Amino acid sequence: MTSSSTRKKRPRGACFDYQSIGERLRAYRMAAELRSEDVADRLNISRAAVYKLERGEIVKVDTLERLAALFGVSLANLLGVEVEYHDSAVSYFERMRQLESRSARIVAHFDPFSFLLTSDEYDGWLKQMLDESIPSSLNDASWQQMLSRVTAILAERKAAFKQARPNVTSLIGLRQIEQFLHHGLVGHLGLPPGVQLERKLAARREVMRIVEMLERDVEGIHIGIVSDNMPSETFQIFGVQDKTYVATSPFRLGELPNIRTGIATITIAPDAVTMYRKMIDRLWIDAAKGKKGADLLKSLLDRA
Repeated sequence: MTSSSTRKKRPRGACFDYQSIGERLRAYRMAAELRSEDVADRLNISRAAVYKLERGEIVKVDTLERLAALFGVSLANLLGVEVEYHDSAVSYFERMRQLESRSARIVAHFDPFSFLLTSDEYDGWLKQMLDESIPSSLNDASWQQMLSRVTAILAERKAAFKQARPNVTSLIGLRQIEQFLHHGLVGHLGLPPGVQLERKLAARREVMRIVEMLERDVEGIHIGIVSDNMPSETFQIFGVQDKTYVATSPFRLGELPNIRTGIATITIAPDAVTMYRKMIDRLWIDAAKGKKGADLLKSLLDRA
């Protein structure tokens, strides 16, 4: 429980979600490759104070200002004033993990489909694809460290999803699946023919997994196959208690993956939430579901 003395130190008139501020602090710290003790040393505070900050026990605005400067973000971004920005896949995927852990319902579109719906086998392929996606001149210790942190966060997300099984609605673009099958699980083009065949067969297994989910009507997972054009960006909507978050991202975990370049956003702005909900409702109405969706994917598999 927050003490009265602590409450008095918080910004007057401010109405912030302190738990979310703490979560953002952790995400930005991870992206900055700083440990809790590093932050404590830089700010001349105790490690325990850093832990409290990341739990949402915020007491002083000047501490937040110093943290924002340390992480290279604005105070408004740290406070989550309508929009927060992430130019690091580490901080973005960590925020996804945090929001997923508190969401009762998630609506998502990924290219080609959500990592949470992939098989355990896919995790190994993804690491291989990410390694292949990096030019040899950049494949150094720093990249390997980043890759290790991203894959660890993704593993946590998938494990938590299997355990909690929130209500998930997933919109999957038919054209994105067709491209996924055409390229296979590759990090770059031009791999040897034998490797390409192996990767295309692995991609087919992942699509067959989606087919099985559609045919079995897995509880809590609602999948719609969309034949219409899908947005080039991926997006998710999270229902967290009385708040709704919209997250959009250029980072992709399908074939030809990207976790190095782009800027992701997370917002609670009412206009953004309303617009995305309208778009999702329109796409969902026309999407093929259940057996119809499964038949659509099987027809695509036959052609491919």
